[in-house]
Amino acid sequence: MNYDYIIVGGGSAGCAVANRLSENKDNNVLLIEAGKSGHPLSRLPVSFAMLIDNPNVNWRYRSTPEKGTSNREIPIPRGKLLGGSSAINGLVYVRGQKLDYDIWSQMGNRGWSFEDVQPFFKKLENYQNGCKEVRGNSGPVKITEVTERNPIYNALFETGKSMGIPINKDYNSDDQEGFGYTQTTIFKGERMSAKVAYLDPIKSRKNLSILTNCLVSKIIIENKKAKGVEYIKNDRKEKIFADKEIVICGGAINSPQILELSGVGNRHILSKIGINTIHELKGVGENLRDHIGPRLVYKVIKPGLSYNEKARGFNLIKQIFNYVFKKDGFLILPSAPVLGFFKTKPELASPDIQAHFIPYRVVLKNGKRLLGNDPGITCTINQNRPDSQGNIHVKSQNPKEYPEIKYKFLSKSSDQECLVNGVKLIRKIMNSSKVQEFCGQEVQPGKEFKSNENILQFIRDKAETLYHPSGTCKMGNDEMSVVDNKLKVHGIKNLRVADASIMPTLISGNTNGPCMMIGERCADFILND
Repeated sequence: MNYDYIIVGGGSAGCAVANRLSENKDNNVLLIEAGKSGHPLSRLPVSFAMLIDNPNVNWRYRSTPEKGTSNREIPIPRGKLLGGSSAINGLVYVRGQKLDYDIWSQMGNRGWSFEDVQPFFKKLENYQNGCKEVRGNSGPVKITEVTERNPIYNALFETGKSMGIPINKDYNSDDQEGFGYTQTTIFKGERMSAKVAYLDPIKSRKNLSILTNCLVSKIIIENKKAKGVEYIKNDRKEKIFADKEIVICGGAINSPQILELSGVGNRHILSKIGINTIHELKGVGENLRDHIGPRLVYKVIKPGLSYNEKARGFNLIKQIFNYVFKKDGFLILPSAPVLGFFKTKPELASPDIQAHFIPYRVVLKNGKRLLGNDPGITCTINQNRPDSQGNIHVKSQNPKEYPEIKYKFLSKSSDQECLVNGVKLIRKIMNSSKVQEFCGQEVQPGKEFKSNENILQFIRDKAETLYHPSGTCKMGNDEMSVVDNKLKVHGIKNLRVADASIMPTLISGNTNGPCMMIGERCADFILND
């Protein structure tokens, strides 16, 4: 069967593209997803903790051990179901800074300045607490602010004010800097994944077909033109064709993998594993960036403030009742109820770090993440726009074999300096008199880690990704670019990529919102091309 459009990957961007293209009844659209249609726990906000390593809905990638991160394999959870990573993520909604997108435009990507992308953020948003000139309030993605309040949060805000850090009522408006309550993809106590927002309301559309449990093995390309898709279902290979365009929305790991399996990539890399090069693009799989974050942990000395007390044992039953009857409490929390966007140097034009404040501590036991016995608070820090770049490349012709992922974290001295300064800034905040009324000693890394060298070693030993891989099918015009400013793959007709992989540089924040914006932008390009 032929379709007008085939979308490969039902994640944050793919769901948006499928919705918008199928709005026109004359368009016959197919969405192909490698994972399942859903999971019963996904709608529960706290499911991000339950599904972070669940092989039924999670690709469970691992990075190659590298010296920069003390030869550790870094876990890379990615969603393997409709909605993609938006169905298992921490539910934090961040647009990023105006500067992020203006940099993209300055790099030669016309149509991607903040002024250009803001209308598409507004188009996807349904947020009732923001300024209507800046925020959208009628889009498919319902966004709400965390309602939980805690004396520790007040102490953080007051400490920030004394240090010149503002309280920001909307970090997704014109200025990102400051402390603020997290804006979440949670509505009426349930996860607002891309599937829930973009696909569930349009189930009745007869011109949209959705295939799940179908692993795309390659794009069928003839005479430098994308014709169709080969996929595997129940160990059988099938082919399906597109009369107009194919859009790859596999994410920063799967999209370059699909291109390379299709013969699009670096000739030298492909020839080593026996793949015939149909079109050489040296940038496929390169420019990998992600946010790496060390986690500082502090004791909480006043009872009743940490969920290590409030959600353990019999208290967990109380939290379940709070959720069922009030849509409140632990089970409705995102991965961080309070965010901070800070400058580590006063001369900077915009914040260079993001901090997540989490009212509990997690411990690893037999490889599982559990709430620790002792009450605590966790502070995770990441650099907003890291300079270190890695790569992702296929290891064989087998589409079921995971690609090799080399992050090369902390390979740039600028990243090292920024994160060390970030740790020092968080310590200054947490050791303030106001915060110390509620919080005690630093548990991780501990006060003995004082020097820059000690702090950097702690980061190398303990930091993990914040699950924001991007950049591996970079948008641009140089020889390492993969797509142009309308997301068309250079040198291949009727083929586009739309997901985090097209980001030339990583944005300042969580990537779910920007990925949905990229999907909206891609659909608009196609419909108006």
